[in-house]
Amino acid sequence: MASSEFVVRPVARIRSDFASKFGIPKQSGLVPALTAKVVFEPEYRSADALRGIEGYSHLWLLWQFSASVRPADEPFSPTVRPPRLGGNVRVGVFASRSPFRPNSIGLSCVELERVDPDDPEGPVLIVRGADLMDGTPILDVKPYIPYADSRPGATGGFTDSVAARTVRCVFPPEFLERVPPDKREALIGVLEQDPRPSYQDDPDRVYGFGFAGREIRFRVSGGVLTVIEVL
Repeated sequence: MASSEFVVRPVARIRSDFASKFGIPKQSGLVPALTAKVVFEPEYRSADALRGIEGYSHLWLLWQFSASVRPADEPFSPTVRPPRLGGNVRVGVFASRSPFRPNSIGLSCVELERVDPDDPEGPVLIVRGADLMDGTPILDVKPYIPYADSRPGATGGFTDSVAARTVRCVFPPEFLERVPPDKREALIGVLEQDPRPSYQDDPDRVYGFGFAGREIRFRVSGGVLTVIEVL
């Protein structure tokens, strides 16, 4: 008997302040001040489909990596180099959350701030802590259920023994003023997570990424990230 191809269609897309993958936190929830909008595709844009969702504090988003994050023709590799380990140590692909995996599916736990029924594309979900690029296809939305999803005694593998790399952010006031006021806390939180690739540590190198319609440029030296320009 011939097998039929399993087709998954996006139910929504993310509207976020990140135009590209650089700068996005390496995991969801690391920067709670980051807000994003889940906009459903027209055929799924139904208030009935969201009935009862406002009772949950957090949601699971299943999403699809874009070609800029994981090229469709990327060959399979059984090992990857997680940023948490400095980008130089290999572990099994299924022991990591690397985007370089057989299927381009991601998983994020986000905080549900509110449901906005009056948005022109509503009803939409306003969420916090998303680690997603603008336009990311959302394959499904599921509620986070504490009694089933929370495991207080769980172990985190290599992530338990290696501290996340963070930096102190110096953001000169004259540059910070160029950022929309409601985006400043989130941007500083993103910068404190050290957006650089783990294997790069050149104090003279200028890095940059787009955020909330601005180009943010910075240098990092001695654990201090200094913003040098906002365009």
